[in-house]
Amino acid sequence: MNNLLLCGETAHALYAAVRDLPIYDYHCHLSPREIYEDLPAADLTSLWLAGDHYKWRLMRQSGIEEKYITGDASPKEKLRAYAKAIEYAAGNPLYLWTKLELAAYFGIEEQLTPENSDEIYDRAAAAIRERSLSPRKLIEMSNVALIATTDDPADSLEWHQKIAADETFPCKVIPSYRPDKMLLCRAADYKDYLARLSTAAGIAITDYSSLIAAAKARLDFFTENGCRVTDLGIPAFPTSIGTAEEAEAAFAKVVAGGEITDREFDAFLSRALIDLSKLYKEHGLLSQLHLAVQRNVNPTLFATVGVDAGGDCIDDPIPATALSKLLAAMEANDGLPYTVLYTLNPSMLDAMVSVAGSFRGVQVGAAWWFMDHTGGIRRVMQSVSEMGQIASFYGMLTDSRSFLSYTRHDYFRRILCTFIGEMVDRGEFAAEAALPLAEKICYRNIRSRLYPEV
Repeated sequence: MNNLLLCGETAHALYAAVRDLPIYDYHCHLSPREIYEDLPAADLTSLWLAGDHYKWRLMRQSGIEEKYITGDASPKEKLRAYAKAIEYAAGNPLYLWTKLELAAYFGIEEQLTPENSDEIYDRAAAAIRERSLSPRKLIEMSNVALIATTDDPADSLEWHQKIAADETFPCKVIPSYRPDKMLLCRAADYKDYLARLSTAAGIAITDYSSLIAAAKARLDFFTENGCRVTDLGIPAFPTSIGTAEEAEAAFAKVVAGGEITDREFDAFLSRALIDLSKLYKEHGLLSQLHLAVQRNVNPTLFATVGVDAGGDCIDDPIPATALSKLLAAMEANDGLPYTVLYTLNPSMLDAMVSVAGSFRGVQVGAAWWFMDHTGGIRRVMQSVSEMGQIASFYGMLTDSRSFLSYTRHDYFRRILCTFIGEMVDRGEFAAEAALPLAEKICYRNIRSRLYPEV
């Protein structure tokens, strides 16, 4: 796979220089408990297919029955079903990710097919035993220096604390503050969530002011436990900016058990985002906003399998005017932190890059989810380089629940090296600046922003 995604001598030389650089995974969904407990992998299927909604979606689109995806089929049957789905999945990033993951962690170079899936299962099982593959072993094999998990403000962070106390593990594992549930105040179980948050913060949440006070208390706790990153990935986005009084009135209705209108929700959401962002800036955190996502669009799938099962999709584009108004309101409140914007909808990419360039410290992040294929990654790089400052780009993240997903950084680095190498070969960029630029994007930028000491 030496030539995979690499075009030209310059790209090959760049890749040789950056392929083994440390990984700073500043947004993922790995379990800190699994990292701490470090239990050996049971088999390839549980390690590779369980919880991976990317693979589940592909299998469903291939017509495979749910029994072989999230059901009670045997591990070998599930792997055989995935092999059937991936064998002809040309163009889907999973096709190359599958090759990279099998090679990197199990030393298996062959393409997975239904005919060889049982043999590959057995060979992977042998590698798991011989190499004692476990979460920490996989992290160390991948040369991961930092992991930022995704954590609710009400979480205890007990597993982060236990990892931090273990001096034998070299990777830094930090929490990310993700207040999605705090902001989705029209959810059916919102009152139950407020009770959890109140208990965690030690503050009775009775009105909007006490909600923000509880959010601050938990943010203080998170930063005391190493948090340097925040994240948000809710489907909603405010189309207008509410006043403090409107947010107070809307939240009072929620606390009283009433229903609020879309306009009232916008007032609450916009003001909460502004107030939270000010707290983020005061703590020196990097804020991430994931935009244009629809959640759980298939009610039948949601009812039978639940969340994070492959039922999310791209939403309509968020208007540039709405995005710029929110960022402007944050800045006017002296509360615009360093911010990374991601979109699932490629049609809003160029507008988002131009909006980001109007605010200091705001930039567009890596191609996200349905865009993290070869074309999507190149489109993001192209837009950022042509209208922004690619030297400030924070590079790749896994956004994954799988401990095998670190090959996505290798996938990204190959595409990056070809992207830079082509500009060098065309005479559009200085050859001597190519490697420093690639290093900045691969890890130096995010390391200096989050944990320069790591």
